[in-house]
This record gives sequence, structure tokens and C-alpha cells, in this order.
Amino acid sequence: MVERTSPTPAEALTIAKAVFHTRYNGAAFAYAAGAIMRGEGTYLSDIDLVVVFDHLDAARRESFTVDGVPIEAFVHDPETLAWFVNEDVARGRPSILNMIVEGKIVGPDQGPAETLRAEVAARLRNGPLSFSTAALNGLRYEITDAVDDLRGDRTAEELLAIGAMLHRKLVELALRGRYQWNGTGKWAPRLLAKIDADLAVRFDSAFRTLFTSGNVGPVIALAEAELAPHGGPLFDGDCRDAPASWRVA
Repeated sequence: MVERTSPTPAEALTIAKAVFHTRYNGAAFAYAAGAIMRGEGTYLSDIDLVVVFDHLDAARRESFTVDGVPIEAFVHDPETLAWFVNEDVARGRPSILNMIVEGKIVGPDQGPAETLRAEVAARLRNGPLSFSTAALNGLRYEITDAVDDLRGDRTAEELLAIGAMLHRKLVELALRGRYQWNGTGKWAPRLLAKIDADLAVRFDSAFRTLFTSGNVGPVIALAEAELAPHGGPLFDGDCRDAPASWRVA
């Protein structure tokens, strides 16, 4: 079996243009983004395509393959795209903002595409919204609970599951707690390294130790250090009311 190679950015842009004109006839413009467009693609990378129509009944997300290249398309009109941009800002993870700002513009309406890009770039530069008290306390509680689980007598399988969950939550606290955008998966170590190389090393060392030897000490110490500026662990006194609408009549 021949392993697929990643297209060059120029080849990927050609594919994106062809998809735009054939699959999304009538769209105003699109942004072609992702690792391939940055020249960082691997044979597993896809093309992210944010497509904007003047009006749609509903936004959609769809995945397909063209010439052996995976494409993930996010299809919007201005109103649905604005909702998703606002949602990304609120949750502190600028996925679609980055696609718009980094993407190559495709399609006839270049002026509106550039205007939207400038608006989104300004929001990206402004950074995420600050944690609400409820959101911060919820994250503190979840981290505290996971750390308490680590202190128990756990099997290797349980340590792996707890550690995997805790890593994501601690990264969020570390990034958002420093007023930075959050990221998951491969973006977590990249974003940590971008803001603080030493912090990224501490994360890597602590969780590598946990996953390879089962030693929970470094991860617990890391969690306590990240919780400290926000009031420390939280259990006693935590109280979160459910919305009044959460009931079956």
C-alpha cells in the first residue's frame, strides 16, 4: 500500500478552489486553512474550509475526500458564523477564529472576506473572556476531585484514565488562568510552550512520569501549583444551582 503524501500549500489551495466552485456553487467566499495550508501538513492532515453563503437555513459541518485529501468544511452564513465565533470566544477556544485569520481567501467576494478577517483578527488579539466565577470554581472542583482520585489506591488503568482527563482540565486552567486562549489535543503542549517553555516542560515531565511509572506525586504538585493563584483546591462549600428549567413536567 502506497502511503499518501501531503499536498503542498499551492496544491491544497487548488483543491480548495475546485471544491468551492463545484460543491459550494453560489457561496460568497471561503477560507482554506489548516496545517497543509501552513506548510506543516502530514499525510494524515486535512484541509479546513470555512464556507460563507449570503444565507442558509442552517449551518453545517461536513467531511469528505477529494483526490485523496480529507476536507473538513464548516458551512455558514454571516449570522451562523457570528454565533460560532461568539461561542468560541466564550469558551476560550478560538478554533474557527484561527481558520478565518490564517486561511487563504477563496471566492468572488474578496472585500467582505477581508473585512470579516480583520474583525475576527481583532477579537483574536483581544484574547478570551475572563473566567466567570462559576466557570472557574467548576474547573477548580473538577481538578480537586481528580487529584483526590489520584491519591487513592488505583490500578494502572485507572491512573491512565484519571490522568488523561486531568491533563485537559489542568491545561485549561493554566492557559485561561493566564488570560490565554485554550486548546486541546496536539494544541495543548504547543500553547503551553508558546506562553511559558518551563511550564510546558513541567506538564510534560509530570504526566510522562504518571503514565510511565504510575508516580502521582509530580502531577499532584503541578495541580496544586496551578490551583494556588485561584484559591487552591475546592470542595468544601462548593454549591452550583441548576437552572430552574431543568425539570420534567
